[in-house]
Amino acid sequence: MNESRPKSMSSFWMPFTNNRDFKANPRLLVSAEGMYYKDVDGNSILDGTAGLWCVPCGHAQPRITAAVSEMVGQLDFAPTFQMGHPAAFDLAEQLMDYTGHKFGHVFYTNSGSEAVDTALKMALAYHRARGEGGRTRLIGRERGYHGVGFGGLSVGGIGNNRKSFGPLLPGVDHLPHTHNLLKNAFSRGEPDFGVELADELERLVTLHDASTIAAVIIEPVSGSTGVLVPPKGYLKRLREICDKHGILLIFDEVITGFGRLATPFASDYFGVEPDMMTTAKGLTNGVVPMGAVFTKRFIHDAFMDAPAGIELFHGYTYSGHPLACAAAIATLEVFREQGVTENAKELQPYFEDALHSLRGLPHVIDIRSIGLVAGIELEPIAGKPGARAYSAFKQAFADGVLIRVTGDIIALSPPLVLNKQHIDELFGKLANVLKNLD
Repeated sequence: MNESRPKSMSSFWMPFTNNRDFKANPRLLVSAEGMYYKDVDGNSILDGTAGLWCVPCGHAQPRITAAVSEMVGQLDFAPTFQMGHPAAFDLAEQLMDYTGHKFGHVFYTNSGSEAVDTALKMALAYHRARGEGGRTRLIGRERGYHGVGFGGLSVGGIGNNRKSFGPLLPGVDHLPHTHNLLKNAFSRGEPDFGVELADELERLVTLHDASTIAAVIIEPVSGSTGVLVPPKGYLKRLREICDKHGILLIFDEVITGFGRLATPFASDYFGVEPDMMTTAKGLTNGVVPMGAVFTKRFIHDAFMDAPAGIELFHGYTYSGHPLACAAAIATLEVFREQGVTENAKELQPYFEDALHSLRGLPHVIDIRSIGLVAGIELEPIAGKPGARAYSAFKQAFADGVLIRVTGDIIALSPPLVLNKQHIDELFGKLANVLKNLD
């Protein structure tokens, strides 16, 4: 493994990165184990973000590493078009067990972005298969993030992600976001205000007519936009309205799935079942890229009622890749045998108390939390949106803590195998950063 600095960094065009700033002062990670990264200079960096929300079981988890190593020597690749391999089917059964059989089928992708585009295509094709081909409209939500495919960008609602790419998919509308600093600041768990915002879906139904609407897609907890927690009763109200009008409800659980809220999925936490659910990230503990769409049985069965032949003209070369399946099966074993979700549930109150102890520090205008995910909103510098949080990010890394920032919001989502000492280190170092932030 190469642990030295690269000879040149000019050729790699980095994603979602200020390339010029990074390459002037790079932050290079060369190894990881448990709760910590190690950088190229040998410094330990506490992972406060589970990589990119995707390493719930901690880094270099031996069982997952061994499973992938064994599979690569046994079956490096196998197509899943008109053939298959046992691990893909075994994983699907285990995933349905993990959901408590609330879903009936899983369709594999390679990322959250692909999972979202797959779910949107399934929604459109489902209505067509039922003879309601006029249901083509998709509804997302302001400040929503659903990946970077054209479908996900279209239903997503983050301006900077959309503005450079011209017209996106037609026939898309958006619900308002639920963030309200005036009424819900410093909330713990679901905030009290905002359930009525779900009724905006009724307004869109009146505007477009239910017969034109295929699906609503939202994140149960909006992650990449800065941890926006739904108001009490909001998701249940959306479910009721979708049922009333025959609209499919899709939960994007790419971030919230696999223990992040100290439950298997956010749908379990909130007691609301969507018709489809997109997942990725924690599915393989981030070891091998993989995504998946979970669907209710009635959606799958609508396609199986068609004449014999290929039921859904959709898929990816690497759908159900053997290495990804091996990683995912091992990840589920770690969750089950090592009590990963139970650990998150036990530590959630301690994590929440440590987080909210930051209230009153300079520039902190809101703190919000649910499960083991947190958002700390900072007052922006006039005329320089995002600059204050980005400064916090760079200083925290220099002090040995990895955090994530979006705009002027710090987002935290550590691996779920953490202990109280890790929580103390995370918030102790972050407090020092905030106390000295311009």
